[in-house]
Amino acid sequence: MNKFSRIGFILAAAGSAVGLGNIWKFPYVTGEYGGGAFVLVYLLAILFIGLTVFLAEAVIGQNAQSDVATSFVKTSKTKNENWKFAGFMIISGLLILSFYSVVLGWILNYVFTSFSALPTEAAVAGAAFEKLISDDIGSLIVYHTLIAGTVVFIVLKGIKDGIEKINLILMPLLGLILGGLLIYALTLDSFSQAVSFMFTPDFSKINGDALLAALGQAFFTLSLGVGTIMTYSASLPKEANFVKSSFMVAIVDTSIAIIAGLIIFSFLFEAGAPSAAGPGLVFISLPVIFSGWGVLGQVIAVSFFVALVFAGITSAVSMIEPSLKFFIERFNFTRRKATILCGSIFYVLGIVALLSMSKSYGAELTFFGKNAFDWMDFATSSVMMPLAALITCIFLGYFVDQDMLKEKFTKHTSQAVFNIWYSLIRYIVPLAIIVLFLNKLGLI
Repeated sequence: MNKFSRIGFILAAAGSAVGLGNIWKFPYVTGEYGGGAFVLVYLLAILFIGLTVFLAEAVIGQNAQSDVATSFVKTSKTKNENWKFAGFMIISGLLILSFYSVVLGWILNYVFTSFSALPTEAAVAGAAFEKLISDDIGSLIVYHTLIAGTVVFIVLKGIKDGIEKINLILMPLLGLILGGLLIYALTLDSFSQAVSFMFTPDFSKINGDALLAALGQAFFTLSLGVGTIMTYSASLPKEANFVKSSFMVAIVDTSIAIIAGLIIFSFLFEAGAPSAAGPGLVFISLPVIFSGWGVLGQVIAVSFFVALVFAGITSAVSMIEPSLKFFIERFNFTRRKATILCGSIFYVLGIVALLSMSKSYGAELTFFGKNAFDWMDFATSSVMMPLAALITCIFLGYFVDQDMLKEKFTKHTSQAVFNIWYSLIRYIVPLAIIVLFLNKLGLI
């Protein structure tokens, strides 16, 4: 039986959630918005927004035990076939995977670079990164191929022998590497400064942009709106406690983001570097800091970039699974045939994404001011994922039998928890997603 064990589901869902958003994006966004106050808003957004949508996807998936499109139909009050169109969210996973694989290729490059020579100046590091993404097409294609091949190899093995097994290996290894880096950070004089920066709120730093950034970070870090959690939950035994498992995933995901922040800010402050280093933090600022620590710096650099690769692979694997399940269940594809089809799609789109950032092909692959890479990112994060989450909330709030939902929840938690969740899913979360959606589109 190709089902997750409970610990397998928690690690796989946590692996899906824990990705570059936790270790790369969370620290630099926290730095840009002044630390503690942003972290507090982010934690509240995880608790009330992110976890609410996570539970929504989990209850649909576990109830229907099917692919995303069929799950909406089976869970609706009237079994209306039109709900299958809500399954469009699985397309987001393949699109994200296309450019995500390219970014993982950049990180793989830095794993190898860390063994040899790290840049000693920010200008040199910046020029090296720029050269990598704009000139070194051959290397990027090799790295993208390695990442894509790894993802395809894992998912070919199936839920139990592929996805669960790789998460049982990589998630503990990720924890060990981050734990080792945290222990080293604890020995630095700057660690107390990092703690103060992340946990002392300065509310003067919080404005509308910061609130929306925290909401967006909380929303996207949990892999919501792409069908992953729904698909993974469909492979969870019918009687498994999806509520407890969902809370565990949110705790693991948030803990890793906080730990990554403490590690990175300790390193930045120890070197006297600015906290608001922006997106170039991992690829420009940190390599320069590591280079100043000699051989120890190289060891730390290799460990850090390997941790990023591990986090990225567990997320990448999760993004293709909703599409596989769709083709397997709706069109009777074998797993092998579905994997080859979906793997080919994201691999080719990834080539387009990486070429669109190059000097040689960038102009031909730029449309309306954005290159193909940026369009894939914008279409998924600003349009498709918020829209999918909004549809999921409206669906559960108004088109699913409330008594059925209450029964599902109260098997595993109290009536009060269900009431809070149901109110959030009907009123608060849809409004928050609409505000985020309109802001992302530049309309507010």
